[in-house]
Amino acid sequence: MAAASFLLYEDQFLCSICLDVLTDPVSTPCGHNFCKTCITEHWNTNDRFLCPLCNKAFTTRPDLRVNTLLSEMVSQFRQSAQQDASSSSSEQQVSKPGEVPCDVCAGTKLKALKSCLVCLLSYCESHLEPHLTASGLKRHQLIDPVENLDSRMCTKHDKPLELFCKTDQTCVCMLCSVLDHIGHKFVPLKEEYEGQKAELGKTEAEIQQMIQKRQLKIEEIKRSADLSQEDADRAIAEGVQVFTSLKERVERGQAELINTIKKKQERAEKQAQAFIRELEQEISELMKRRTEVEQLSRSEDHLHLLQSVQSLNTNQPPATRDWTEVSVPPPSYEGTVNRAVAQLEEDVSKEMIKAELRRVQQFAVDVTLDPDTAHPYLILSDDGKQVNDGDVKRKKLSDNPERFSKCVCVLGEQSFSSGRFYFEVQVKGKTEWDLGVVRESINRKEIIRLIPKNGYWTVWLRNGNEYEALDDPSVRLSLRSQPQKVGVFVDYEDSLVSFYDVDAAALIYSFTSCSFTEKLFPFFSPGNNDEGKNSAPLIISPVHAVN
Repeated sequence: MAAASFLLYEDQFLCSICLDVLTDPVSTPCGHNFCKTCITEHWNTNDRFLCPLCNKAFTTRPDLRVNTLLSEMVSQFRQSAQQDASSSSSEQQVSKPGEVPCDVCAGTKLKALKSCLVCLLSYCESHLEPHLTASGLKRHQLIDPVENLDSRMCTKHDKPLELFCKTDQTCVCMLCSVLDHIGHKFVPLKEEYEGQKAELGKTEAEIQQMIQKRQLKIEEIKRSADLSQEDADRAIAEGVQVFTSLKERVERGQAELINTIKKKQERAEKQAQAFIRELEQEISELMKRRTEVEQLSRSEDHLHLLQSVQSLNTNQPPATRDWTEVSVPPPSYEGTVNRAVAQLEEDVSKEMIKAELRRVQQFAVDVTLDPDTAHPYLILSDDGKQVNDGDVKRKKLSDNPERFSKCVCVLGEQSFSSGRFYFEVQVKGKTEWDLGVVRESINRKEIIRLIPKNGYWTVWLRNGNEYEALDDPSVRLSLRSQPQKVGVFVDYEDSLVSFYDVDAAALIYSFTSCSFTEKLFPFFSPGNNDEGKNSAPLIISPVHAVN
């Protein structure tokens, strides 16, 4: 109740000019009260003598004297207000660094709750009350507390900045609009505020959209990095597997080489030992005969010597070999080492091709034949996996722009314009075929040369055993065995097309530095039927990793 009573009387003791408690209060003839200093300065700066509250005009300047009764009442009010303020200040927050302080507090500055754009002052809870209760102050515009309220005044005319000049894009006061910005377009600050706020909302939405796009790009890059890490881990695992296999192959080759050399040495040593044993046997026989001759030569019995010599001469001499041409040359290991190294190189090369083939098989795709592109002579299976030349034109077949008219060819339904893909085709039992990939824009109505310049990257078989890569110029291929299943791999970004003999785990041919600028389609030609000699179909096969 005390606080309510205090609020009821507070506005009666405020000067409407300085908005503070009256100091040396004086009364005008119209009955309104002001600080003596405030009303005096007000009239000193104006040509007419008007009451600031009711605009009552006075012909002569009124002689103002301090209202003694009112002055005593104000003094009592001050004492009461100071007591109430001291008790309430403990409840209110003291202004801290970075917070806007109350401009009215005399001692300890309390935290401001609002700033007045008319008074250009900031008020704490206690000093804000007149703006909430006094009828003349309620019309003032209050905002959240801000510093530097002087910046809201026109520096030239010392008037509030109330208008926005659209022409010069700046805030101005009322005098600026009529004195310095003649002919310019103006709008109230609030109207421009609303427009700019709407534009800021749009800008914020656009920025938010840009942020979201970049966040999505971050996620995309993270996924790419994760995939890259997975590819790296997979490549490392494959590399370790390959090198482990190669190491085992080298160690096995080394062991086989050492074993071969040791066997050669053992054979040479056995031969030498056999010769030595034979020579020692002959030496033993010869020494026995020498002893007999030596004993006979020492005999002095004429008859005995003659009879023994005849007996000794009639017997056959010990059987001996002619050792003149006999020798044991050291074995040669040169050819053995060369053959072992050559075999090792072949095994290593094959193991590397196997590893490469296992890697590209990871990009296997499901390819089916497109009946809308098939030449009229071609017969496709219902599942779109097989094609062969029927040697007879199919009836009631539309000649659409995608269909081949001159060449017995067909494309896959799937197209690729990025990344890597791989598929396998069984060519067993055929004497002629074409395989590869082509550009979408190839000429399908004329017979043209199958070269990369014309959009073809292909390999073919002719006459049962003649293989060529249709590069420019074409390359005759010398294969160790006839492929029964051919793998086709494409790396769009790396501009690469490779062909593999799947069963032999061998590279047939690679097109490098290819010019890919549009969609690529798998390309198949089973070749002409050739009176049944080439009737076997091309079959798109499931991909199984090589061992």
